[in-house]
Amino acid sequence: MYAVIKTGGKQQKVQAGDVIEVEYMDVDPGSAVEFEPILVVDGGRPHVGKGLGKAKVVATLVGEKKADKIKVVKYRPKSGYKRTQGHRQLKTVLEIQEVALSPDRVERKGEAEKPATEKKSPAKKAPAKKPAAKKAAPKKPAAKKSGAKKPAAKKASAKKPAAKRSSPGKS
Repeated sequence: MYAVIKTGGKQQKVQAGDVIEVEYMDVDPGSAVEFEPILVVDGGRPHVGKGLGKAKVVATLVGEKKADKIKVVKYRPKSGYKRTQGHRQLKTVLEIQEVALSPDRVERKGEAEKPATEKKSPAKKAPAKKPAAKKAAPKKPAAKKSGAKKPAAKKASAKKPAAKRSSPGKS
């Protein structure tokens, strides 16, 4: 089972036991953080929107760190202006503890996905009702084929060349 969560304006695909880096969160180390998933896939079946119900993703804050340095360079040619500045964004490191679709269906860290081995008895299905047929649009009468020709396409009128201008200084 895995889930897609949204944090820091980005989406992350997570499952129990993953360690992820997200945008900085002001939370005490070791505390638990809950996320509401956007999507949960359980045994190949996706759950989205109303299908999520009480789904949640629980993560523990492991620590904080800085991301790689980004260099910002401002330069204006031919004016002698050049500025260089560096920046390291703070990141929060989280460990995903559990992905829960509902309180009774939970996958915790260390558990492997178990395929469903239960065999269900085939239930009799009610005969499917056919949808009502749509009414056909009224047909237009067919054009006569007895030698009637289509009107000829209009030809684009040729543009006249612009009149030559004489310079005002010359006579």
